[in-house]
Order: sequence, then C-alpha cells, then structure tokens
Amino acid sequence: MENLNGILVAISSMVWGVPLLVLLVGTGIFLTFKLRLLQVRKLLTGFKIAFTPSTCNDSEGDISQFQALMTALAATIGTGNIVGVSTAVVAGGPGALFWMWLSAFFGMATKYAEAILAVRFRERKANGLMAGGPMYYIKNGMNSKWLASAFAFFGAFAAFGIGNMVQSNSVAMVVKENFGMSEVYTGVILTVFTGLVVLAGIKGIGKATGVMVPAMATFYMAGGLIIIFMNLDKIPGVFSLILGDAFTGKAVAGGALGTVIRFGVARGVFSNEAGLGSAPIAAAAAKTDMPGRQALVSMLGTFIDTIIVCSVTGIVVVMSGAWQDGEFNGAILTSNAFNSFLPGIGKYIVAIGLIFFAYSTILGWCYYGEKCFEYLVGVKAVIGYRIVYTLAVFVGAVSSLSVVWNLADIFNGLMAVPNLIALVALSGVVLEETKAFEVKLQEEKEYKVKISEQEV
Repeated sequence: MENLNGILVAISSMVWGVPLLVLLVGTGIFLTFKLRLLQVRKLLTGFKIAFTPSTCNDSEGDISQFQALMTALAATIGTGNIVGVSTAVVAGGPGALFWMWLSAFFGMATKYAEAILAVRFRERKANGLMAGGPMYYIKNGMNSKWLASAFAFFGAFAAFGIGNMVQSNSVAMVVKENFGMSEVYTGVILTVFTGLVVLAGIKGIGKATGVMVPAMATFYMAGGLIIIFMNLDKIPGVFSLILGDAFTGKAVAGGALGTVIRFGVARGVFSNEAGLGSAPIAAAAAKTDMPGRQALVSMLGTFIDTIIVCSVTGIVVVMSGAWQDGEFNGAILTSNAFNSFLPGIGKYIVAIGLIFFAYSTILGWCYYGEKCFEYLVGVKAVIGYRIVYTLAVFVGAVSSLSVVWNLADIFNGLMAVPNLIALVALSGVVLEETKAFEVKLQEEKEYKVKISEQEV
C-alpha cells in the first residue's frame, strides 16, 4: 500500500505541476482580455441578477439561478477554505494569499465562460431534467465524443474522492477532536443526512444548498469578521506583509518566490475550482432565458469563495502569527488562529464551519458526479450512483484516506485538461453569446427608463 501511495503521490505531483497551473491561469488571462475585463464591468450586475427575484422562472431549467449558484458554492466552499488556505500560508508564506486572489480574479472569467457554454449546449434528457457541462459542450460544440467521455470519466470518479470521502473524513476528525464523538457515529449521521438530500436529485440538492450555503457562510464569516474588526489596527501590517512577501518570498525558507506563487495559485484553483469544469454542470440546470445571464451569476462563485471567504481565513491566520511556528497546519492551524483571538469560542467556529462546509461539498459533488456518470451510462443508472455515493460517505468517515486523497487529486487535475481545451476552442462562442447578452441588457435598461418616464 505504501508503494502504491508513493506512486500516486508522484503522479499527482506531475498532474498538478507547473504546466497545468500555467494552463489554468493562462486560460483565465486569455478569456479576461477577450471579454474586456467582464468580471470587473459586470460584477455588480451579476450580484443584482443573483440576489433579486428572478424573471426567468418560466424559462427552461430545473432550479433557480440562485439555487444553481448555491449548488456550485456548496461544492466549492469546503475544506479548501479552511485547510487549503492555512496550508498555502505555511508552505508558501503570507504572499501566497496575493497569488490566490490574482488566480481567482482571472478564474472569474473562466467560470463565466464555462457557464455560458454549459447553458448554450445543454440537453433535456428523457426524464425531463436538464443535463449540461463540459462533456456536453465538448460533444456538441467541438464534436469530440472521446474527449467528452474522458472528462465525464474523470469527473464521475473524482466526485468520490475530493467531493465525498475526503470531506466526510475531515468531518469525522474534527468532530472527534472537538466533541469526542466516534468516527462511526459521525459516519452514520452524515450518511443518513446525505442520503435524505441526494436521493431527491438536483431539486432536493438545490433546495438544501439554497438554505445551507448562505447560513454556513454567514456563520463562519461573522466569526472571522468579528476578529478582524476587533484588531483593525493590525490590518495595515497584515496587508503590507502579504503584498511584500508576494514579490519577494522572504517568508519562505531560502526566499523562494516560485514557491509562493505555486502554492497561492494551486490552493486558489483547488478552492474555487475555476477551470476544472465542475461548476458549469450546476449552471446548466438553471432556469434562464440567456446563457450570459446565468454566466454572470456563476462567475460570482469564484469571487465569493476565494476573494471573500478564503480571504477571511487567510487574514486571521496571518494576523495571528501562528503560521510562523511550523508546529501546526491545516484545520488545526486555522482553529488555533481563531481561538487565539476568541478563546474557547474560536475553535468551535472553525469546527462547525468545517462540518457544514464539508457536508455541503458532499451534496454539490454528488450532482456533478451523477451527471458525469449519466453521460457515460444513461439516466437509469443515476439512482444506483446516488446510493453508492451515499454509502461512500460512511467509508470515508471511518477510513485512512491517503490513497483516496491522491487519486482524487489526480482525477481532479485530469478533469481540467479537456475542459480547458474546450474553453479555448469555443471562446468565439463565448464572445458571441456575451455580445448578444450585453445588447439584451442595454435594451432592458432602455425599456425601464422609458417606462419610468411615462409614469412621470
């Protein structure tokens, strides 16, 4: 087993090496300039569409635009926001946060493009539900069935690792550490609650995440923001350290600037999943009249996940100074950082946050995995996938997951390759749909002005 794990570690390092990270960020940069900094120009429009009553309830789709965003956020806001950020700061120094932000900025354009293509090339299946994502825009847009099948294969298996067993294992560990409950009991409870939601399909997942994601994010963010506002005098020094270290790498042994950049970019991508091709699977289920409308909403996922939630974790960790000890890492480091400012309370904020973040990731990734599996095998096999996926939650909670973790890393990385190829190849379609949507937005704006003038 040790030999197998060693081989998988080597393969994972190769898959997630510099070439893939360059391809991920490079695609985001390419799309950012092709779309003329759309993530800046239309950010407020995206929030307005997402958080105001939808005008698209009669449009094709299975869930609302808000529920599609929450489903995507359920899958992305997970252990990476607590564990991944602190790991990046320890391994890459505070400057890693800057590169995490930069990769997220370009990743917003990537998420936008993914969602446009997902809605444009989605299909309605025999069961009446929508199906979309990279496998469909690769098949229908690029006419490449083998590349589409490759993405679906990697996605169906990646869901069991990074989206399921790794998450349930994290929950079991944090519950045992903070509340003294056995992994077996945690596994049973988590499995039951997972089954109750995922067996109801996307509509059940959409309803659950539409309530859970805002609640859990608000709870965790409130704890972090309380700490930040209690220590506003330290914030200038924190940002000075982050920005200074981002271009020098002095906080890393030997002043390795490359290490700072690599960990910042890698953990940013790992957290918000921009370019992996997972989020557009949820976007394809949204009720929307135009691909661009849902794409703006989907783009917010990267902004909320990395620019907001990850930043709160990172700032508290850097401000605490606990990252310099080298004694702790991951969830324990984040817990200690929060607890140093809110003694006796901070560790429970992190523990509860991690539990719900991980659980929501399990729900979101079930939908991603089943849609990939459905593409390969057919609609009738989906219920079987959901049952096996639910049972895997218990396995993850009571198991040692070094092999599963490395397999998940490999499949996650391999998912990105066909997706990124498609994003570049179909960038003309993205631009075409964007121009059509911007014309539509302008017409809607002019219509509202005309109506208001008539009322006056």
